[in-house]
Amino acid sequence: MSKIKPSQGAPYARIMGVGGYRPTRVVPNEVILETIDSSDEWIRSRSGIATRHWASDEETVAAMSIEASGKAIADAGITPEQIGAVIVSTVSHFKQTPAIATEIAHRIGAGKPAAFDISAGCAGFGYGLTLAKGMIVEGSAEYVLVIGVERLSDLTDLEDRATAFLFGDGAGAVIVGPSKVPAIGPTVWGSEGDKSETIKQTVAWDDFHTTRPEKFPAITQEGQAVFRWAVFEMAKVAQQALDAAGIAPEDLDVFIPHQANMRIIDSMVKTLKLPEHVTVARDVETTGNTSAASIPLAMERLLATGRAKSGDTALVIGFGAGLVYAATVVTLP
Repeated sequence: MSKIKPSQGAPYARIMGVGGYRPTRVVPNEVILETIDSSDEWIRSRSGIATRHWASDEETVAAMSIEASGKAIADAGITPEQIGAVIVSTVSHFKQTPAIATEIAHRIGAGKPAAFDISAGCAGFGYGLTLAKGMIVEGSAEYVLVIGVERLSDLTDLEDRATAFLFGDGAGAVIVGPSKVPAIGPTVWGSEGDKSETIKQTVAWDDFHTTRPEKFPAITQEGQAVFRWAVFEMAKVAQQALDAAGIAPEDLDVFIPHQANMRIIDSMVKTLKLPEHVTVARDVETTGNTSAASIPLAMERLLATGRAKSGDTALVIGFGAGLVYAATVVTLP
């Protein structure tokens, strides 16, 4: 018989507060057209994107995260000292070590929480949310700060006609804490590593030791392959998450997919046969694709504008490089 004392966590976990930060510089499609042969109409028709935000030198990964985190902490009604873990999902923190989560934890005054980064691309927020839920239920933390943050403008090839218009910068954060009722459903997540070449970094960092590439690394993707995978396969994953939570499409209030492309979002809504009363996040139009930050940023905007309200039932799904994915049903804070 095991002598290990059982964990003393909460019965369930929930999102208690949300915060977001968008850089002050708004970049319209006209700026993108200075370096690629395209048109505003073509960009809008292919992606739904009209503007995106690009960070200044001062709007670092840490600085944006701290701003978003402060709003989430205030929204949750807790103090930084109560945070037991900080999880940051990002692919645009360029120091291999230490994790940016440790700097953020220190600068927000969180004391000595567990702090680490994860690399799960556009599914990163869902991965972090799932880890946070486990910590709360297991009892290793009472409150967990989950951050999705990107400066994808640093990884954008402005001469690549297929991707130059896609990416934006920003940070979104949530506080996950204890709950007496289920408020974060089972996560349906996974990976398809055989498709890893579909979305990738153009140049590996270790290439700089030898070949000295002419261009800084950027993100590239096979657009049509990603579109087909997202529309057909991720709709199945979204349905599995609904089934796992015991939620029918007509019981859903809000749908918050990763903000990759408006056509993907609209196609998923159609495939899932979501009723007209379901509010759909389409933040991509003015924010672009912010990878791990896109879901919490979209969630924060829906709540701030009143298009969604506290207590609404929302389906969230992220998908991207890896290829990786994560979907779950949550109660909005």
